[in-house]
Amino acid sequence: MMNAPRLRPLAAAIAAALSGCAATQAPQTDARFGQSVRNAVAAQTLNPNAGAKPGSPAAADGQAAVNALKRYRDGFKDPPPSFTILNIGGGVQASGQ
Repeated sequence: MMNAPRLRPLAAAIAAALSGCAATQAPQTDARFGQSVRNAVAAQTLNPNAGAKPGSPAAADGQAAVNALKRYRDGFKDPPPSFTILNIGGGVQASGQ
């Protein structure tokens, strides 16, 4: 069997190492968790009460919305055009004359 006095320092070291994994709360960090996302959403929201009013927005034109949606969808049909990359100053070798 193993010697118990030799295991005590090992057990103490393991207990000390595992105590760092204990669940602790950092109230200053946890209270503000996600606040940057909420601030970004609020900054990008034109009218936070827009959903409370029935009807469509005043700036929405039906034909303009249809055209915008068509252009958006058509943008995914064809891949973007390819282009030639010019390697200026590299890869060009002089003839051996």
